[in-house]
Amino acid sequence: MESQNPKPQATKPVAASKPAAAVKPAVKPAAKSNEKISNVRGIRNAFLVILACAVVAVLIFLFVMGSPSNFEGEDPSNGHPLNLLGTVYKGGFIVPILMTLLLTVIVLSIERWIAISSAAGKGNTTKFVADIKADLAKNDIDKAMQRCKTQKGSVASVVYSTLVKYKEMDKNTVLSKEQKLTTLRNQVEEATALEMPSLSQNLPIVATLTTLGTLVGLLGTVMGMIKSFQALAASGSPDSTELSTGISEALVNTAFGICTGAFAVISYNFFTNKIDNLTYAIDEIGFSIVASFAATH
Repeated sequence: MESQNPKPQATKPVAASKPAAAVKPAVKPAAKSNEKISNVRGIRNAFLVILACAVVAVLIFLFVMGSPSNFEGEDPSNGHPLNLLGTVYKGGFIVPILMTLLLTVIVLSIERWIAISSAAGKGNTTKFVADIKADLAKNDIDKAMQRCKTQKGSVASVVYSTLVKYKEMDKNTVLSKEQKLTTLRNQVEEATALEMPSLSQNLPIVATLTTLGTLVGLLGTVMGMIKSFQALAASGSPDSTELSTGISEALVNTAFGICTGAFAVISYNFFTNKIDNLTYAIDEIGFSIVASFAATH
């Protein structure tokens, strides 16, 4: 009998086992120098503010100052209302223009107060500067960066971005010490240049209204005096009603112009001083960061 050789069984190729995925160690993401620390808010389009103030001024002029109730006690001898609002209404069409300028200064001043207060951060800026300088003296950069995140504001934003660059230069082995110091100085200047425009926004408009309000008030004064002299130049006895109306218009416009100009000057100088204080704080900390890097490297 012939021996029956069993048929060789087809062996399936063994699939090569895939290597186990290498477990990557958790890497803490590096801090970004452009991380948003400050949150300065403000009105971007001042033209809309001026337009809204103009609408409000016209409505007040027509329906509040021009209300018939303001002229119920009008003196028939000189045609003047005994009510103050009615007297202001007699100032003529220059009054709503001056009211528009005054309301614009008030609104933009409130807007700058909110914006610059948020730019200063949550805590006292002087204490923040002192704390950052103390951290730099201990070479505790991480604590200083955490302090910036807590403080927020424009000063903290500039300091934070500079400290991030500080750590990058600390690990850099290519650049020389002088090049690293120059890089840090440039970082301070660049971060400051990015923050400052948001602080001084709309202040040029307030500065313009300082002069514009006075000039428009002067224009109203001149127009009122012209009416008064026209009444004096009338043939025969001068019209006392026209004369007093012209003088009243001149005085009302003068008062509005002075108020607008004075308030604009005070507002502009006040907020400019606030911005200067923030700039001084940035310069002081920036110098300390560069000096600290130079002393420890």
